[in-house]
Amino acid sequence: MGFVSESFNVYYRLIISELLQIIKRANETGEDPFMLSNRFCDEYNIDMSDLQCETPSKEPRVSQHLEEIKDMITQIINNGYAYEVEGDVFYAVDKCPNYGMLSGQKLEHNRAGERVAVDSRKRHPADFALWKAAKPGEPSWDSPWGPGRPGWHIECSAMSACYLTHKFDIHGGGIDLIFPHHENEIAQSWAADNESHVGYWMHNGHVTNNNEKMSKSLGNFFTIRQITERYHPLALRHFLISAHYRSPLNYSISQLENSSDAIYYIFQTLQDCKDALSPFLQEGPEKNEKVPQINEAAKECIKKLSVEFQTKMSDDLQTPVILTGAIQEALKFVNSSLKMLKKKMQKRAQLQLIQSLQEVEKEVAKVLDVLGLLSSKSYAEVLQQLKEKALKRAGLAEGELLHLIEERTQARVNKDFLRSDKIRTDLTAKGIALMDVGNEIIWRPCIPSEPVVGDQRGPVVEEKQSIPAVNKKGEEIPGDREGNGSRTT
Repeated sequence: MGFVSESFNVYYRLIISELLQIIKRANETGEDPFMLSNRFCDEYNIDMSDLQCETPSKEPRVSQHLEEIKDMITQIINNGYAYEVEGDVFYAVDKCPNYGMLSGQKLEHNRAGERVAVDSRKRHPADFALWKAAKPGEPSWDSPWGPGRPGWHIECSAMSACYLTHKFDIHGGGIDLIFPHHENEIAQSWAADNESHVGYWMHNGHVTNNNEKMSKSLGNFFTIRQITERYHPLALRHFLISAHYRSPLNYSISQLENSSDAIYYIFQTLQDCKDALSPFLQEGPEKNEKVPQINEAAKECIKKLSVEFQTKMSDDLQTPVILTGAIQEALKFVNSSLKMLKKKMQKRAQLQLIQSLQEVEKEVAKVLDVLGLLSSKSYAEVLQQLKEKALKRAGLAEGELLHLIEERTQARVNKDFLRSDKIRTDLTAKGIALMDVGNEIIWRPCIPSEPVVGDQRGPVVEEKQSIPAVNKKGEEIPGDREGNGSRTT
């Protein structure tokens, strides 16, 4: 998103691999593997849309690019970097002089075979498959080496070359893919075209549970939809970018609560600004009245936010600094200026303050948009959604909450302050804050005062539960090679 904001012409490609885990799952269920893959891809795209992730320019699938894959394997063989054995094709790693350049792994230190038996047909224990001979129960395609299917690593190299050429700017993926997957991608592309194909590698850390990588094998993960059932997708996105993308991020209910509260504060501030400015903007300046420039405080606020955003995003996407830095000062400026706007002042000073609020709000919205934290829905709609999620976590229907508010009001009338305080305290513990505004009582979501293990606010990490990934039909989604715990925004 940062590159898009700088007006670069970005081509974003997401490879869809339909083999390995999909084949295994299809064999278990008796389904066509490609129909299964289509359904899971659709479910994945729904989740990514909910989290406001950019839609790829292209989502190529391995099954649609078998000819390109076979052509690259042939090229690697012809260049002397691969060999065929009984229908399998292996890459000869000792032929690649720079093997290990990305991960720092030295070929002489590769300990393949210590834990898993090495195929005796390989010339070197670290040699890896470019093409695998057909096996019963697996899809296969004809090739110069007999029927079979591509190896894992060659898919990415061939499809990258097809859409991005052998030289492109940025390649992303989970930190666990540095070796062997991305190392092998480099080796393959170099062997095919004698050129390292990636300008920058960006590896994201994993979302962990109790500081362990989330994975199906450990049964310690939560799906996106399990979380967004109780927390707004914007809160989850805020949580994910609250740590630097290369760092691990430990899943935590308290952190999700903090992110949800932060999103509510942002949107409430923007909504308050919109409500306060609306009557002035509808009225507009008087005829021939010159609108004054924004005040110095607003200029400084906008400059600081803009400079910090550009600097930190350009320095390896330092989103945590942006979320806690100048944007918070900008929101404070809006709130303090809204208080000033309620006071009596000269017309020119009032117009200047209105203009200042407008410009600061625009800059805040621009930053939120690039971060993927600005919804297509109105501020009011997002606030209502956040309230609905808070009620769900609290285990309350709106009618029940209104009844408790009325009960508290009556308790205060009866001077039963013990009961009044208890209702307020109990609701705060559930994440519902009551505020007395004049003669009116309003409520908003808040961070629960006393989180309890096993309460109704969402998946609780302390309980070590095993929850499968499921789609809308309740079907389990197979894990992927990219790492179940990888996070992308």
